[in-house]
Amino acid sequence: MAGDRSDSSSGEGERAAHGDALDAAVAALRAGSLVILPTETVYGLAADAANPAAVAAIYEAKGRPRFNPLISHVADLATAERLAVFDDRARALATAFWPGPLTLVLPIAPDTVVCDLARAGLETVAIRVPAHPLARELLARFGGPVVAPSANRSGRPSPTTYADAMDETGDKAAAGLDGGPCAVGLESTVVALLDQPRLLRPGSVTRSEIEAVVGRLAEAEDDAKRSPGRLARHYSPEAPVRLNVGAPEAGEAYLAFGPTTASGNVLNLSVSGDLREAAANLFAYLRAADRTKPAAIAVAPIPTQGLGEAINDRLIRAAGFVG
Repeated sequence: MAGDRSDSSSGEGERAAHGDALDAAVAALRAGSLVILPTETVYGLAADAANPAAVAAIYEAKGRPRFNPLISHVADLATAERLAVFDDRARALATAFWPGPLTLVLPIAPDTVVCDLARAGLETVAIRVPAHPLARELLARFGGPVVAPSANRSGRPSPTTYADAMDETGDKAAAGLDGGPCAVGLESTVVALLDQPRLLRPGSVTRSEIEAVVGRLAEAEDDAKRSPGRLARHYSPEAPVRLNVGAPEAGEAYLAFGPTTASGNVLNLSVSGDLREAAANLFAYLRAADRTKPAAIAVAPIPTQGLGEAINDRLIRAAGFVG
């Protein structure tokens, strides 16, 4: 996707401005410490994917169940092919969407360095090449795979700003990179290529875009365990969440979508009804609404087509409706 690929000139300026911070982040990873890492999707809490102790520190910092696998982030396809077994379908998707917000779940390569704990004991690995220039520079300097689940405490909304990431798990990190607000705002799409292609988690690379490359996608079924972000209650604020609400009740915060007559504690995900704008705003607005201590967070109906599939997936999990 051309829109997900990084701009080289802006990337060079950003890398130069963050030189000292990048040096500190690489040193922290090599020492087995944690790093706050920006990506185009959400901010991650990063560690060396080959270091079991460092990976365990992520689980501890997030309070994350250890059966939930982590995504290994790498600098390029060549590095990915040393960690996982790629077939023609996987290479076609990587060519179409990397760098960008697509994760592939593939069989591990015989000499993969991604540790068993990062893979939740599975013989598969979730892997992607992120598009954010700071993330790519860090990965290139580090030279190996980096796991970087969202930098929130487990079950909380994912952070899409550096401030929110630091507020969630910054005290557990030895270094951090401030890459500005995340452009996408939703975690990556996850596709398994173990038999027939399966959509394990929707994201900003949409079902139709993937099917244009590899054909019809099957549903997750038994492969769901191989993807992060599949917990029944996930991305959840402290306040309860109500979905498909036309107007909020007294004491509720309201996440509107499109034109609205609602007043009071209202945040509009996209006044124009743009799904990409809504996706980029979703987690930040859930957090902002939650900080007002409402009786509940009511959310307007969101269309289900295209990127709306991913937005609704996150909202359903935030509301605890997936079992």
